[in-house]
Amino acid sequence: VQLQASGGGLVQAGASLRLSCVGSGGAFGILGMGWFRQAPGKEREFVATISWNGGSTYYADSVKGRFTISRDNGKNTMYLQMNSLKPEDTAVYYCTARGDGYRGFTPNEYDYWGQGTQVTVSS
Repeated sequence: VQLQASGGGLVQAGASLRLSCVGSGGAFGILGMGWFRQAPGKEREFVATISWNGGSTYYADSVKGRFTISRDNGKNTMYLQMNSLKPEDTAVYYCTARGDGYRGFTPNEYDYWGQGTQVTVSS
């Protein structure tokens, strides 16, 4: 499975962005998926996760109420809608997938990773 993330950019605090992650080379519809992020000098941290059918989601406390994870299996695409962005959201955002269809909360639970997309939020 190959994952391609896009949609990052430079925005001001309070703005919105929508990240996309397109999957190819496998059965996208059976994958559990997630988003992680990594800021300079920091460890990769969990942002959000979604089950294979979109029926179950979970968010990090730092983004709850501002970010929404979703997926369209017909388009082999997962999304992360990010609203009310803050400077502390600045990071490289990675999409990831696991073959068993479940949600995952740590990097070690995932099998496939995209290349990352930079999100920079200015104050």
